[in-house]
Amino acid sequence: MGPRPRRADAQRNYDRLLAAAARVFAERGTDAPLDDVARRAEVGNATMYRHFPTRTDLLVAVYADEVSQLCAGGQALLAAESPAEALHEWLRLFMDHITSKRDLALAVTDDGSATALVAEWHASMLTTASALLDAAKRAGAVRADLDVRDLLTLVRGIALAAADRTQADRLLALIDWSR
Repeated sequence: MGPRPRRADAQRNYDRLLAAAARVFAERGTDAPLDDVARRAEVGNATMYRHFPTRTDLLVAVYADEVSQLCAGGQALLAAESPAEALHEWLRLFMDHITSKRDLALAVTDDGSATALVAEWHASMLTTASALLDAAKRAGAVRADLDVRDLLTLVRGIALAAADRTQADRLLALIDWSR
């Protein structure tokens, strides 16, 4: 039997803390005072620590939520009229995820204790990318020999090497996967 569902007020506080932490960490870095997170969520410190006993617990929850949102975005794009455009759009979202969540990802994996979670997150992103790539292949919109791992590695390289978003978008547009 899994964990019991949270009461509605506890779930609201959890969600507020998660959203506040994502904003605070994006603005001030992963070392931002946790008091700022509680204040931004408009809850007391005790409430925050009841949900997230350690900074790592909060970091993991925020990053897991970011990965879930990225994958949900990919699932929504599967319904797009153009599978090639859907794939390209998700790769752009993936690239943004890498660049904007890099410090968060590094903080979560700093001590090596999140190895299983990291594998789970990578598998989720790989599954999402595979579904989008397969749809584009079925539509004849991309090369049949494209490998999803190669594609993600290429996009990750662009995200880490580009000087800014404009250059990253230009580099992503240079990829010709239609032949």
